[in-house]
Amino acid sequence: MVKIYLFRLKIKNGDKMYEEIKDKTFEHKHALIFVGGIAAAMVGKKILESKTTKDYAAKGMAKVLTCKSELEESIQDIKDNAEDIHTDAKAAKKEAVCVDVTAEDE
Repeated sequence: MVKIYLFRLKIKNGDKMYEEIKDKTFEHKHALIFVGGIAAAMVGKKILESKTTKDYAAKGMAKVLTCKSELEESIQDIKDNAEDIHTDAKAAKKEAVCVDVTAEDE
């Protein structure tokens, strides 16, 4: 059940009048929070539906996908280099073992 309170403002001192307004407003803070949430949702919907927002979102997504593909290329280059280093190290180890074995035979 929603109660709507109408209150009269008596012209008094300026400070007392504002305090009465503030007190009456804070009595219904849950209703104000609810109305504020609805207003924020409506404004957010308008912003998200605007053409400018969609354009910026599309441009941003394009940049993200470009960065992703560049990063994947860089990672693949690093993997290839690491594989080459590993292969070279294996070959060097085999050469060292072969040299040691031939040196002992003589």
